[in-house]
Amino acid sequence: MHYPYVASPYQGGFTVMYFRKFWRYGKRKKDVSKPVELPSEIEAIRQKALRGYHLEQVLWGKILLDSVYVPSDPETAMIWFRMAAQAGYGPAHNMLGRCYYFGWGCTQSHQKAITHYTLAAKLHDNWGRYNLAIMTMRGIGMPQDLPSAFVLFQEGTQAGHAKSMNVLARFYEEGWVISRDKKKAITLYKQSAQKGDYRGQHNYAVWLAEQGHIEEAMLWWQQAVPQATLDVLLAIRDITQHLQHSSIYNLKNMIEKRIGSNKNNN
Repeated sequence: MHYPYVASPYQGGFTVMYFRKFWRYGKRKKDVSKPVELPSEIEAIRQKALRGYHLEQVLWGKILLDSVYVPSDPETAMIWFRMAAQAGYGPAHNMLGRCYYFGWGCTQSHQKAITHYTLAAKLHDNWGRYNLAIMTMRGIGMPQDLPSAFVLFQEGTQAGHAKSMNVLARFYEEGWVISRDKKKAITLYKQSAQKGDYRGQHNYAVWLAEQGHIEEAMLWWQQAVPQATLDVLLAIRDITQHLQHSSIYNLKNMIEKRIGSNKNNN
């Protein structure tokens, strides 16, 4: 998707105030946000961000948060997110929410995270809606509200968001604020898996294994492992350790390599 070129500093959220703040900050920090040399595709993102493209402002902010291209600079990343958020760009509000949630470049504030996730959700950003739903479900920064969380996950599912499908499936599987419906849960796990969510892939594989469809389950676990977090890797290892299948050895090797990599990064 292409976003309009912003010719004027008063359009698209690229305000004079933020540009000056960013420029002064860059000078104090030895111009961290203007590296001498970048790969052409990354430099193209930076140039479009400077011209006011909201998508690239968010992408450049993410690069400043954590990448191999420039030193981490979360404070400046937040400035870029604010530029795009001022223009009403949902993904920028989601990233501001994440910054406040984790304390990246700012003082941690769950209340401010909720504010920005809510704005992102109102702007139909799937990730902002999902993050708001997680906080609502767990009661982080607010009283726990499962009915409201269910609605948010349902909206995300209708928009095709894979992770929302996986959590909504859990609501149906456990009977949280709705009648238990195992068939509906499995359908949602499968849809989540097909859209690439590793938790959905794991949960769908568990059901397949329980039904005796080991070969198909193994295929989904193999897809899940490369992106899975440590908790899911350990769950897959525990569940599959007693299974008999020709590809189990390869799966175990994949899991152990990922676990080892995870430990090395901590």
